[in-house]
Amino acid sequence: MIKKHCKFILLCTFFLFSCDNKNTSQNSNLKETNPGVVISFDDASINEWYQADKILRQYSWKATFCVSKINTLNHSEIKKLLDLQKEGHEIAGHSLNHFDAPKFVAKNGIDAYIDQEINPMLAIMYFYSLKVTSFAYPFGFRNSAIDIALLKKFKIIRGTTYGAEDPFFQNCYFNNTKLVFAIGIDTDHPNFSIPYLIKLLDYAKRKHKILILFGHTPVINITANYQTKMATLKLICNYVKQHNMTFYSLSDLNNLK
Repeated sequence: MIKKHCKFILLCTFFLFSCDNKNTSQNSNLKETNPGVVISFDDASINEWYQADKILRQYSWKATFCVSKINTLNHSEIKKLLDLQKEGHEIAGHSLNHFDAPKFVAKNGIDAYIDQEINPMLAIMYFYSLKVTSFAYPFGFRNSAIDIALLKKFKIIRGTTYGAEDPFFQNCYFNNTKLVFAIGIDTDHPNFSIPYLIKLLDYAKRKHKILILFGHTPVINITANYQTKMATLKLICNYVKQHNMTFYSLSDLNNLK
């Protein structure tokens, strides 16, 4: 009887060990995403974006420029957007007139929003050979009904998130979905600080996450709201390079799902 029990225990041990080895082997074949950062900018500060690229090009950086009011840009600004795209940056949509999407939809309906804010924007951007596959909500304002409609037009859509909680609870990391959220790096963004930004970057590095950031107008010296200090951008780029992380665009995230 004891002998039978011993054989049974040995068989169970062998089975468990075999399964464990199989799972370990399968897991080792999974490709782990390299930790990194998505740096995005909203609105239409084309000249400032272009100058920032000249300064940050030394880091081989990559950014996503989310453009609104494309119909108001002059020839020089369009050419700069095309140059940025040629350099490997992404040009994304940010609506035609920068309206608050949920408020507009509540008053006029989703079809009207698509017809007035999305389709004309895409038509102009495509006319200029701007390859647009991502979209950032103006003000970050959104709801699930608008998400569904926009995901028929774009591969990735981006909202915004706030707060200064522990990075584990933050929503500003890529979550393997088509809807992502960015946290602000403008100096006037709620809860923005360099120590907190470093904390977010540290967490991305340690946990193999992709941190998603957004700003507006990059400047050397802050003179108004909705401005991102160049020193902040240099800090981010230095961090990414020093820790062998990756610069991602918003559209890159679609290929990682």
